[in-house]
Amino acid sequence: MLVDGPVEIVLPDGRSVRADRPVVALCTCRRSRRYPFCDTSHRNRKGAADD
Repeated sequence: MLVDGPVEIVLPDGRSVRADRPVVALCTCRRSRRYPFCDTSHRNRKGAADD
């Protein structure tokens, strides 16, 4: 999901992360190693529906 930046996100554990970019890609599939930010990991991995 692309959102206009900069953004500050509060994670469920209470930590906050910030991205100062003009457009920020957020992960919605939870496969990213940089969650909550997208690192395009979803392109290389099979999902449960693909097994």
